[in-house]
Amino acid sequence: MLIPVLLSGGTGSRLWPLSRTLYPKQFLPLTNEYSLFENSLLRAATLPDSQAPIVVCNQEHRFIVAEQLRQAAITASAIILEPCAKNTAPATAAAALQAIKTHPEALLLVMPSDHILIEPAALSDAVQAGLTKAEQDFLVTFGIIPKTVETGYGYIQRQPNTDGASQTCSPIQAFIEKPDYESAQRYVADGNYLWNSGIFLFKAQAFIDALHQFAPAILKAVEAAFNAAQQDLDFIRLDIPSFIQSPSDSIDYAVMEKTNKGMVVPLAGPWSDVGSWSALWDIGSQDENGNVSCGDVILEDTQNSYVHSDSRLVTTLGINNVVVVETADAVLVADKQKSQAVKKIVAQLKAQKRYEADSHTTVYRPWGSYESLVVGKRFQVKRIIVKPGQSLSLQMHHHRAEHWVVVSGTAKVVCGDKNAVLTEDQSIYIPIGHQHRLENPGIIPLELIEVQSGSYLGEDDIVRFDDRYGRQR
Repeated sequence: MLIPVLLSGGTGSRLWPLSRTLYPKQFLPLTNEYSLFENSLLRAATLPDSQAPIVVCNQEHRFIVAEQLRQAAITASAIILEPCAKNTAPATAAAALQAIKTHPEALLLVMPSDHILIEPAALSDAVQAGLTKAEQDFLVTFGIIPKTVETGYGYIQRQPNTDGASQTCSPIQAFIEKPDYESAQRYVADGNYLWNSGIFLFKAQAFIDALHQFAPAILKAVEAAFNAAQQDLDFIRLDIPSFIQSPSDSIDYAVMEKTNKGMVVPLAGPWSDVGSWSALWDIGSQDENGNVSCGDVILEDTQNSYVHSDSRLVTTLGINNVVVVETADAVLVADKQKSQAVKKIVAQLKAQKRYEADSHTTVYRPWGSYESLVVGKRFQVKRIIVKPGQSLSLQMHHHRAEHWVVVSGTAKVVCGDKNAVLTEDQSIYIPIGHQHRLENPGIIPLELIEVQSGSYLGEDDIVRFDDRYGRQR
């Protein structure tokens, strides 16, 4: 039995301004109409004997994960929420413990949810090549067959094959950190070095046994967090005090570099970990001038560049080897060769406590979304979309009043001791300090304009009295 495990805890800061802390790159449609996460789900579902996946994600992303699972028409066997980021080894330990509860002999295929693999059949072939060793309690990883010299990836050195089979499962000789260019040239020429994909195949119990041997502190903390976990709707909330005691470490460092049971299977590309805007340029469809463009873009005298428009017309003139990425509230212009350093800009934004590091002007909630249209000193205008059958929490604000105008759909409103049903072009006023709730009882999305006014308009000025999604803030 093969259970895919999708690790979805990353923040994707190097793809800012599209990727934000509260809506990172794995949830973005960067290569087709599906997000990277949805593509990973669909890819896993095509594997032979593949069961319902286990997803491990940041608790802040739980409703995004649930919605994208719904859009992909895939039901997860479990959605495990990490209270904080601790790298891949603790996350995988939690998934392994969950799998063992119901399927003690299960094989786990552990995959990042933010990678691109353009030929899914290649993954199926590689998994088949690694199954026998995984069933024998070996820990199998997959190495991408390099086509170019790359210094941005780690490498896996395998013991040379003697039978010439391209999909042979070989013992691992060494893991190598991101090399300099000269070393990378030697590795690619040698033929026994593969890019480290971060994809693994092993029995759930074999991984737990390896943690017990090589990283007992991780296992102890995660076991405590798992045993004290709480069920919250469709989510499993790991115990916070226990989980934060776990060391932060990757599967590679915690286990694979220490075990003598490590094996590697070559995996044919094209593949990318989408670690920068230049990586998206590499795998994109380039025009006759070497440009990759997305959205409403006009290019003139432009070469070898990546230009992305998210919300308006973007034009370029007389540039070469440049990245331009536009969103509703931020624009990035960067030398393509330096695009991996975008995380330095995100660090500055966080240091200045600017919202642009964490969220877009459109913010997604389990009930729908809201978009900030205009922000003034004592007022803000938002566009709110409520999905059919969904409702906001029963809440109150200390510092702001709200005026709602229905654009389309039907709104059921509670305000104090009053109840109202509003339709298109009707409105209602919510005074400061009044308990209120907004609900969509209809079968089409409810769209309304909200005008806030008051001395403080922050999202933390919400006191919740009742919430169907179990949110405390």
